[in-house]
Amino acid sequence: MSFAEEYIAQLERFAARSAIPRVRALHLPPEYVPGMENKGEFCALELEDGSLGLAFVLLGDTLEQLRAGREGFGLAGADALALARRFAQGEGVARTLGFAAANALTRCFYDRAAYLPDASADSIGRLDPQPGERIGMIGLFPPLVEPILKAGAELVVVELKAGLVGDRGSYRVTLDASELASCSKVVSTSTLLLNDTLDAMLAHCRRARWLAMLGPSAGCLPDGLFARGVTLVGGSWVNDREGFLDALGRGESTSRYTRKFTIAAAGYPGFERLLARLT
Repeated sequence: MSFAEEYIAQLERFAARSAIPRVRALHLPPEYVPGMENKGEFCALELEDGSLGLAFVLLGDTLEQLRAGREGFGLAGADALALARRFAQGEGVARTLGFAAANALTRCFYDRAAYLPDASADSIGRLDPQPGERIGMIGLFPPLVEPILKAGAELVVVELKAGLVGDRGSYRVTLDASELASCSKVVSTSTLLLNDTLDAMLAHCRRARWLAMLGPSAGCLPDGLFARGVTLVGGSWVNDREGFLDALGRGESTSRYTRKFTIAAAGYPGFERLLARLT
């Protein structure tokens, strides 16, 4: 069973125990302009209880399709679980919308189970890079490069975009995922959850003793990821819904309306225990 199928099966069990809210609206960033300092990389799917689920929208022409078809998707009042199922069953835009809906249901589940993930202790997923240590990065995170290199660690970045490949002097960017096999620690973008590369990439990370998956859209239930070797998931927890949505719509930074969170496999109570907390 794929991660997406496992994730939706968990949400099905949540819905069987507790009446879930329907969809209120889809919130999109402005048109994305490459090279501009905007923050329009994620959409937010809002439920009627205010729960928000984020999803990356810059895969292919996803954002353009979402902006062109927003009024015709019929999302207002839609069954949130039925929409979430598209994450496992759909492709392209349908899969993105399904993932956002699934993440919104996860936030609803966490709130009802009175679960608040820990605040993030650092920006690099507790990698704790050491001198001479070989660290892998799946998807180039420019802000994370400096703290890794400053610690004296060796860095190799695996990308899907050929235009980013090359020797950057202090680190390398490659298309060869097999180079992750020699890395003791790995930090990955949560975009793997949407672009169908999750299992293929994780297969190269079996020797890594620490594997952090980070990104605003990493708001999913992490059980299936932990079962696949991920040791920490980090994302964005929205504290101010109105402020967040206003900033999102303007293409501005949403950081002041969120806090970074992390869920480590070692301290996570697990879906079953959280489900048992529901009344």
